[in-house]
Amino acid sequence: MITAARDFAQGVGTFFRGLGLVFRSPRLVLLGALPALLTAVLLLGGLVALAVWADDLVTWATPFADDWNEVTRATVRLAAGVSLVLGATALAVLAFAALALAVGGPFYEAIAERVEDELGGVAEAESLSWWRGWWIGLRDGITLVVVAALVGIVLFAAGFIPVAGQTVVPVLGVCVNAWLLGLELTAIPFARRGLALADRRRALRRRRALTLGFALPAYLLCLVPFAALVVMPGAMAGGTLLAHRVLTAPEPARA
Repeated sequence: MITAARDFAQGVGTFFRGLGLVFRSPRLVLLGALPALLTAVLLLGGLVALAVWADDLVTWATPFADDWNEVTRATVRLAAGVSLVLGATALAVLAFAALALAVGGPFYEAIAERVEDELGGVAEAESLSWWRGWWIGLRDGITLVVVAALVGIVLFAAGFIPVAGQTVVPVLGVCVNAWLLGLELTAIPFARRGLALADRRRALRRRRALTLGFALPAYLLCLVPFAALVVMPGAMAGGTLLAHRVLTAPEPARA
């Protein structure tokens, strides 16, 4: 327990250290913000459309409530609508990261390379072509978004459980989506070492608390409108620091 808490705190520190590394160089901020801006505009339009049509979608999805009394029906459909918008927002954050990394692969690789150089470099690092970086980012991003969607369906249904659906389920949803975002943000440093998504998942699973400590603030800040434009470059740097630590530092003994 003590080790997990220490790892979590170090993960949070890793995220903010990544922000600090990037913000020392305005050029790196600009490099990471350009693809993020393009992706944010596209996804924001989709979220606005969903918010406009949410009421109709919820009514269509809950025909069983048509014969309930007005107060119960309105309460259930309001809860379903909120869950729908929150779930879509969570998916949008993951889709945003996946698309930004795919579109801006060379930009984020430059950030990762700069951070790795400060840490001593990577022996026999693979240089990712734009095409390969785009394909890795898109393929892994789609995989993680699909996983998030499947988990989201389960959590959406669990949201109707009294008390737990309004307390435990949202927290669980944030943690799951933050974990998936952590997997996305470490894609490039792992790929530069020739390691695939399965390798990344195994490596980060061994340091769950450290990974969540890094990923949670990144995820929560990405929920703030347009904050992701400046968070993404720093999160990429932090993800590189996290990957370096996981792959080079020995796992701590359990307390």
